[in-house]
Amino acid sequence: MLSKTAEYALRAVACMGQQAGTPLSADFVAEQTKVPRRYLTRVLQDLGAAGLVRSRPGPGGGYELSRPTDQVTILDVVVIVSPIERIRSCPLGLTSHTSLCPLHRELDQAYAATEKAFASVTIRQLLESTSPITPLSECTFGSGLPARKAAE
Repeated sequence: MLSKTAEYALRAVACMGQQAGTPLSADFVAEQTKVPRRYLTRVLQDLGAAGLVRSRPGPGGGYELSRPTDQVTILDVVVIVSPIERIRSCPLGLTSHTSLCPLHRELDQAYAATEKAFASVTIRQLLESTSPITPLSECTFGSGLPARKAAE
């Protein structure tokens, strides 16, 4: 259901969220999240243009979230890179369909439920899960975190 771009963006945001306040190089994020570096760069640019991520140039620079993880939802990330397309009018352009037919109404309700579910989960909730598996990436907390690589 999610695009590859949305999946990649969520992985990157989760990785950056684990290291709040510490700029991470694109190479580091790509390695940790298993996202191709060139693709990740485009995703980070989109997240930056939307104000969710900021970059710091130079030695010790990199990418970081611009908001705390408790203020970023799954939906916030998804709508930046690959919005869920709601159905507002007949996709077939049938003029006799002044409202959605039963099929398209059901599909739109499913999209609305997905948006609602995504809006109810913050990145912090994902990161603070009691699961022993780190969400969406190989990034690990605390002393197990590989040394941060400087930005190119």
